[in-house]
Amino acid sequence: MIHPRDILLGAQAQTGFLPVCDHYSGVEARMRKSLQLQAEMMEEFGACVFDVTLDCEDGAPVGGEADHAALVVALVALASSKARVAVRVHALDHPAFEADIASIAGQVGDRLSHIMVPKIESAGDVNRVVSALAAVDQNDVPIHVLLESPAAVHHAFEIAAHPRVQSISFGLMDFVSSHGGAIPGEAMGSQGQFVHPLVVRAKLEIASSCHAWGKVPSHCVVTEFSDTAALKTAAKKAAREFGYTRMWSIHPGQIRPILEAFAPDEGEIENATKIIAAGSRNDWAPVSFEGQLHDRASYRYFWQILARAHQTGRVLPAEAQPYFSAAPH
Repeated sequence: MIHPRDILLGAQAQTGFLPVCDHYSGVEARMRKSLQLQAEMMEEFGACVFDVTLDCEDGAPVGGEADHAALVVALVALASSKARVAVRVHALDHPAFEADIASIAGQVGDRLSHIMVPKIESAGDVNRVVSALAAVDQNDVPIHVLLESPAAVHHAFEIAAHPRVQSISFGLMDFVSSHGGAIPGEAMGSQGQFVHPLVVRAKLEIASSCHAWGKVPSHCVVTEFSDTAALKTAAKKAAREFGYTRMWSIHPGQIRPILEAFAPDEGEIENATKIIAAGSRNDWAPVSFEGQLHDRASYRYFWQILARAHQTGRVLPAEAQPYFSAAPH
C-alpha cells in the first residue's frame, strides 16, 4: 500500500508537519511546567500536540543573558527524546545573539525542534542566522522567523522561499508600534487585529507567502490570556479565515482552546477518512464518492484534514489510524 504522504504531498503539504500550537515561556518555573505539561498531554493524546519554545529574548533579564542561556541548555538536555523543544534567541542586532547560538545551538542544537529568531527583516538576515549556526556545526536545525515590521512583511515571500526557513510568525505588537501611532492601539487586541486593514494585509501576506513555498504560517498571540472566549474566536478566525495552520500560546490555559479551534470537526474527519480510503483502494485514480468526483487534488486536501486531526489529538476512525502509527511528529 502506498502511503498518502508519499503520493499526495506537494508544496503546500509541509503545513501538516508541525503541531498547531507553539507555547512560549521564559521564566524558569513556567518553562519547567510547560515541559511537564507537554509530556502529560503527549501521554494523553498519543502525539506531541504542542511545541514548547523556551524564550531568551523576553525571558532573560538584562545582564543575565548568559545565565539564562545556560538554564535553557540544561532544560533542553533534560527533556525527553520525544519532546518538541525549541528556543527563541535574541535578535540579530542584540549583543547576546551570537552567544545564544554558540551556547544553546552549540551544545544542544541536535535536540531542538527548531530555533526561533525574532526581528528578521530579509532573506539576508536569514543567511546570517544560517552562517551563525554553521559556525557551531548546526546545519540542519529548522529556522523559524518572526516578522515584526512593515519592511519585513514586504519581504515575506523571499523569506518564505529560503530553504532553511520552516515557519514564519507574525509579531503583532511590534508591527503595530512600528507605525508611529498610525495604527491605533486596539489593533493589538483580540478583535481589532482582525479588522484594521494594515494588520489584516500583513497577516494575509505572511499566510500567502508561507503557502506559496510550503512553509508554516504561525499566528500571533492573544494577550488577553484569561479571556477564553476571545482566544477561541481569534484562533478560529486565524485558522478558518486567514489561512494559518499554527498559533502561539503564552499561557497554559490557551493550549487546549487553540487545539480545538484548529482541529477539524468529527464530520470532516469521518468524511476525509472515507475519501482517502476510496482513493487508496483505487490506487489514487479519480473516484466518484457520494455524487462528487475526487482526484489527487482533493485527496491531498482530505489527507491534510486527517493530518491536522492527528496533530490536534483528535480520535481518528480505525481505518485512518494505521496511517499515523509511524508518522513523523
